[in-house]
Amino acid sequence: MRKAILLIGILILTSVGPATTVAAPATQTEVGLLIGGQWAYANSTGNSTLNLSDLPPVVEVYTATWCSNCVDVEHALDAIENDSGIQQYHIHRAINEVQDPLGSIEVDQRFHDRYGVFAPPVVIFNGTIIKPGSVTSSESLEVEFTQHAQESLEHAGDSLFVWSPTSNTSGTVEWALNIESLTAPNGSSIVAQAWIVEKSANFEEGTNGLEDYPHVVRGILELGQLDVNGSQISMSGNTSITLPPAYDGNDLSVHLLYQLNYPVEDAPVENQTSDELECLLPEGCDEDEGSLPGISMISSVGILAAVALLRNSRRED
Repeated sequence: MRKAILLIGILILTSVGPATTVAAPATQTEVGLLIGGQWAYANSTGNSTLNLSDLPPVVEVYTATWCSNCVDVEHALDAIENDSGIQQYHIHRAINEVQDPLGSIEVDQRFHDRYGVFAPPVVIFNGTIIKPGSVTSSESLEVEFTQHAQESLEHAGDSLFVWSPTSNTSGTVEWALNIESLTAPNGSSIVAQAWIVEKSANFEEGTNGLEDYPHVVRGILELGQLDVNGSQISMSGNTSITLPPAYDGNDLSVHLLYQLNYPVEDAPVENQTSDELECLLPEGCDEDEGSLPGISMISSVGILAAVALLRNSRRED
C-alpha cells in the first residue's frame, strides 16, 4: 500500500508541470496589401512623390493601454525602426473597451473586419503578414520583425501626396497612385485613405506602465476607390477632409495609405483561438498567448494510471 501511494505521488508530480508558452506563428492574411506611408503634420503643408519601392514598410500594431504583452512587441518594433525604415500605426482596442480611451470604434471595427482580430497584441506587416502575440520562435522579436519588414512587395510605380491645411481641423489631400503590374483576384478594389495619427498621447492611468503612447491612429478617412480591372492601376483625387480630435496636445499628422481589398464572400474568420479571445477583457490577458495548461492530457493519463495502481494494491492487500 505504501509503495502504491508513493508511486501515485510520483506520477502526479511528474505529470503536472509548469505552463509551457508556445509561439503563435506569423501567417499570410490573404486580404490584400496595405502600402503608403507618405505624411505631413496636420498644421503644415506637405508634398512628396515617391517610387513605390521607396515607401516604408507599413506596420499596424493592435494594442491597448492595459496590455502588458504589447509593451514587449512595441519595444521590439522601436528597436528596429531606424534600421528597417518601418512606419508604425498603433490601433488601440475600442469596441467594448472600458480602460483604454485612445482608440476609435470605427478604426477598431475596420481592423476586426479586415483581419478577424479583437485581442492584442497583433502586428500586421504591409497588410499581408499577421503575427499575433509577443512570443517568437525566432532568436528574438527584433529578428522576426526585421525579417517580415524586409519582405519585398515588388511593385513598380509611384505615389503622389499633397496635404494642404485649410484650418486647424480641416484640409485637402491631393493624391495619385500608379502601379505598373498588380496581381489581385477578380472583384478586388483599392481604397485611398487618409490615416490621422497622433504622435504621442499621454495616459498615466494605463496599467501596462507606458503612460506615453505613440503612433495612435485617431481616424481613417476614405479618399477614393477604384475597382481593379487588369494589372495596371492609375487613380487620383483631391479630397477635403475634417480631422478627428487629438486625445491631447496638437501633434496630429495626415498619412496617405492605399488598401487593397480582396473580394469577401463570407464573414471574416477569427484569426485567434478561443483561449486567446479571453483577452477580450483586460483581466484575461495576464498571460502570453499560446500557453499550454500545466494539467494536460499527460497529467490525466498519469492520474488515471495512479488510480488503477491504487485499486490493484488494495486488492493485493
